[in-house]
This record gives sequence, structure tokens and C-alpha cells, in this order.
Amino acid sequence: MNSNPMYMEYVDDADEAVAPSARRRGWRVLGWVSVGLSVLMVAGSLTAYGVYRKALGNIAHEDANALLGPNRPKKLNSAMNILLLGSDTRAGANAKYGRSMVKDPPRSDTMILLHLSPGGGQALGISFPRDLMVPIPSCKLPNGHRTPAQSIGQINSSFTYGGASCVIKTIEGFTNIKVDHFIQIDFNGFKAITDAVGGVEVCLPKAVNDPQSKLRLGKGRHIVKGEMALAYVRNRKGLGDGSDTDRIKRQQKFMGALANKAMSAGVLSNPNRLLQLMNATTKSLTTDSELTPQVMMRIASGMQGMSSGKLRFVTVPWGAYALDKNRVALRQPDANRFFAAVRNDKTVPSDKPKQAITSKIPPGQVRVRVYNASGINGQAKRVADDLESQGFQVTVGGNAKPTATTRVLYGPGADQHALTVNALLPNPPQPAPRKSGTPGVVDLVVGSNWSALKNSQSGGIPTQAGEVKATDDICKE
Repeated sequence: MNSNPMYMEYVDDADEAVAPSARRRGWRVLGWVSVGLSVLMVAGSLTAYGVYRKALGNIAHEDANALLGPNRPKKLNSAMNILLLGSDTRAGANAKYGRSMVKDPPRSDTMILLHLSPGGGQALGISFPRDLMVPIPSCKLPNGHRTPAQSIGQINSSFTYGGASCVIKTIEGFTNIKVDHFIQIDFNGFKAITDAVGGVEVCLPKAVNDPQSKLRLGKGRHIVKGEMALAYVRNRKGLGDGSDTDRIKRQQKFMGALANKAMSAGVLSNPNRLLQLMNATTKSLTTDSELTPQVMMRIASGMQGMSSGKLRFVTVPWGAYALDKNRVALRQPDANRFFAAVRNDKTVPSDKPKQAITSKIPPGQVRVRVYNASGINGQAKRVADDLESQGFQVTVGGNAKPTATTRVLYGPGADQHALTVNALLPNPPQPAPRKSGTPGVVDLVVGSNWSALKNSQSGGIPTQAGEVKATDDICKE
């Protein structure tokens, strides 16, 4: 244990047995976020607000703006950023998960920033690992006191010290992204939503009988809900490599499957199931004071055209933390580039990307080969995925000699095709012929100055390594 009193170790309830005082320490349930997402999606389907007004009135509120103060990042776009938090409070009905811990301060190991692109056609859930080491600012508490600042600390400690508002201040501090609202939910809210949608499909690569998480399932596909769904998202040691980041990926898939189920199984269009969902979840929610039912409905109304295929989940770029192998740090410069793309996401998504003005050749007739000259692992694959989402015929050519400048080169007969590609790049040099180029093929050499494609269907935010879509097959690796 670190001698610094502001440094705290965290052990999941679903991890190996530990002393009672440690067992209550937060469990990571990314599935909680599905509840927050569903609240927004549910509100978007309401046609008779009065019927649901009582249910929405169950939501508790916190005056986040008063605690955060005026010195916050500027808003650079019309996107909406909602911080989704899981609380391990043992108050009320949650006491069954540790009655001896009821008086302890609640913790949160679930932190996801839900980014709704301008126009509401796409959503990106950005996960922050619980072990991420970042600066923790001084935070104002509801009683008027302030917490001491930390030059470096584990991100989930910000919730323990100062609640949701302190998490917002922490994330805004190192991302410079303005957080508009927050939604916080507890154990029972998570279970309720899995019940309301009729369960969620999961896939186990092997049989699991884990006494810590109480997950007992055989190998293969299963439909889980309630306590079993809770056990699945809590499980760490019984599945994967036992790491928190491996569990993040598994829980992102669960979250996507849940959202896909809610959006496709008639839950949001069935008044009885809808009311059941809202009555069950809103009692477990806390939001900022400005996220009123009316605002929820307005946000959700703008999301009505979003399909589950436009819902993505990513983890912030991370790497090893030099001072502690059990912690992680932001991987730079990737993280700052990613945060900049989120801040500057001004693209209104469209199912039909605009054609380049300078070329009459559509993306579907353009063959592109992507080379990685950025020095960043996996960059060519991410750029290729973005191009493919716009309709291009894409292959990955491999690595090239590192360069700062992104270039478009073309083989014989592909000069007009190169213009179509070039039109999607921010401030590119003019395409150039390639002596050894393949006839009819455009070569995109991605340099270290790469940011994002224009008119990208991913909302202007580049595809990230290992991202998950809500429509992905949960059994597919």
C-alpha cells in the first residue's frame, strides 16, 4: 500500500477473496452505462409524456454546475457529452451486496463519456480504465469544503473523494472536453434493465463456476438477466486474461448487445415494457440538475434516427504506467489526438457521404491501399476502416518509411480516383503519380500529422483500435 493517504488501492468485489474492509471496493460494471443509454433512448420514444412523468420524477439530482464553477473547457461543437457513472453504493436495496459497507463512501469503477455526434445520428461510448493514472484536481464538495489536489492519482478515486462533479472536473482537466451532463446508476438499476429487455445474449469461451462473482454458466451462448447478468459483468478472474482492460472489452460487447436488444426487440415501442423499464431504472438514477426530463426528451428526440449500428464503444488510448505495473497511463500522442477529434467533431453524420467536388468518380469505384508511415501501431488499419465505411475498396499495404506528411499517390490511370481520396483529407498536398504504382490503385501514405477524414461517417472521429459496435456478434473475437 502506498504511504500517501490520498493513494488508495481498489479491489473488485468479483476478484479474489479479501478482507471485509476491502471487499466493498468498487466493481467495474460497464453494463451500467447501458442503463444510462437506454434512459435516453427510451425518452426518445415517448409520445405521451404525462404517462411517464411520475417515473421520470423518481430521478435524484445534483447541482453539478455550482460545484464545478466557471473555469471549464469551451464548447467547440454542437455535440452532446454525457458522463455515465456506476456507483457501488450499499444504501437501500443495494445493502444485500455488503451490509457492513453501507456507511462507507460509494465508489465508481465505471466511467464512460457518451459522445453524441452533431445531428444525433451516431454515438461513441469512451471508456476510462479504473486504473488510469491522471491528475486529480481540488474539488468542491456540497458542504463547501474542498478536496486536496493530486499531481497524479487513480481516476476512480475522484468519485470517492468528490462524487460525480469531481469526476467531471478530472476528465475535463486532462481531455479539455466539455461534459454537458452526467448519469449515475447503482447495482439494482443495472439488473432491472436486463430484466426489462428480456435478457442479453453472452458467449462464454469456457465453462465458468466462479464463487466471487457467482457466475455459473457452461461454455457457449446464453441469455442472462438480473443477478446472472450482474455476475457476468462483474467477473474478472474466470474469463479472459484476468486484466481489467480485457474485462472492459467483454463488458463493452455486453453493453452493445444490450443496447441492440433494447432498440430492436420492441422494448421502446411497447408501452407496458417501456413503463416497466422506466419505473425500474429511474429510482436508481442520479443526474445533474440540468438534465431534467424535458432535456432528456429533447436529446433523445434528436437521436431517433440512430440505429444500433451507429453506436460504438472505445477505450481511451492507454499504455503501461512506468511506476506501477498494475496501473495504466494515457498513451501519447494518440490520446491527445483522440481527445482533439472529439472536441472538434462538427460533422453531421449522413448515410450517404458527400461526393468530392473535384472528382466525378464515387468512392465505390476507387481502390485504395493504405500505408502506415505515422509510427503509430495499427494506424493504417484504423484509417482503412474509416475509408471502407465511406464506401471505398480498401486494403492495408503495411508500413512505410516514417514521415510527418500524409500523401496521396496514384498508379497509372488513377489520377481522378486520387482526387476523390484527396478531397477527404484535411489540407493535403496535391496527389502525385507513383512510379512503381499499381494501375488503377490509389496509395494513401498516412503520416504522423494524420487527424481524421472529412465527412466521415464516424462523426469525424477516427476509428480506434479494438472498438466495439453494438451490432457486433458477441461470440466473435
